[in-house]
Amino acid sequence: MDYRSAGVDVMAGRAFVERIRSSVESTRRPEVIGGLGGFGGFCRLPDGLRQPLLVAGSDGVGTKLELAQAHGRHHDVGIDLVAMCVNDVITSGAEPLFFLDYIATGKLSPEALAAVVEGIADGCRQSGCALLGGETAEMPGFYGPGRYDLAGFCVAVVEADAVVDGRHVRPGDKILAVASSGVHSNGFSLVRRILVEEERRHGSFAADAPLPGDRRPLIEALLAPTRLYTALVKALRQAAIPVAGMAHITGGGLPENLPRCLPPGVHGAIDPGSWHRPALFRWLQEAGQVPEADLWNTFNLGVGFCLVLPAAAVDPALAVCRQTGYEAWILGDVCEGDAPAGAALAGLPA
Repeated sequence: MDYRSAGVDVMAGRAFVERIRSSVESTRRPEVIGGLGGFGGFCRLPDGLRQPLLVAGSDGVGTKLELAQAHGRHHDVGIDLVAMCVNDVITSGAEPLFFLDYIATGKLSPEALAAVVEGIADGCRQSGCALLGGETAEMPGFYGPGRYDLAGFCVAVVEADAVVDGRHVRPGDKILAVASSGVHSNGFSLVRRILVEEERRHGSFAADAPLPGDRRPLIEALLAPTRLYTALVKALRQAAIPVAGMAHITGGGLPENLPRCLPPGVHGAIDPGSWHRPALFRWLQEAGQVPEADLWNTFNLGVGFCLVLPAAAVDPALAVCRQTGYEAWILGDVCEGDAPAGAALAGLPA
């Protein structure tokens, strides 16, 4: 017996590293030292920082991977992996420095996994961070052949006196919503259950059927990669917009994530009529007969990121959003005191 007969092809693993080398190197930042292949990645802090703080975050893609793998959409889940980590750390106002990935698979599939890494590199380039390294583990018998799982880890840097942590949020501040690109990477256990029920109900399920109210096939709308908000946050900082709080709207939706950027003594009041709910979420609610409260507590409903800032800064902030290609609108207000009893936010549908 040898390692290959046990299910692990070391030579294929080495060939895979060489195959992804150019994608990794395309994300290089000036602070990176050395190249791919060492036991650890080296990265200097950017020049000119007085009191740098490192901000770190880790995440995965969740059960969206099941749907993506079933439909051969590997590149976009690489972007998802980066976005789920990067969008968290930038809520502090930090600049992403580097990213590391972990890919575990039953048997190395060079074509699929190279597409994943190319997607990760794409997300890193969009975020301005280096893909500093990673790990690919073949685990036959633990994962099925052709199946894989992803995890990511991002490190960012911010000046200590420039940290955005909600401490400057005040009653009367405005909450801006920034549009999502779709479901992003949360709620897919419910999405997949809805799809299974649709197949049971109709005898088959056409993933490529047009989504009502949308020009895209349903599967493309569901698997659209998570939008990255790095360019927007960077532009807001460069324009000296006084952002007091930021929230990445992930699992748990607005009720769970928006309050995370608000200090004690205030609460958010949102206007559910301030935007038109995208067709994809209307389809999910109707197809799954999902109660309204569950919809709000599962999906982002078209809001991927939130900004909290003084009322006087709203127009300049909206202008920056437009200039950087992000759709944004006034979602609500910051109010004094606690939210209504039993609610995370005021204004949510009962």
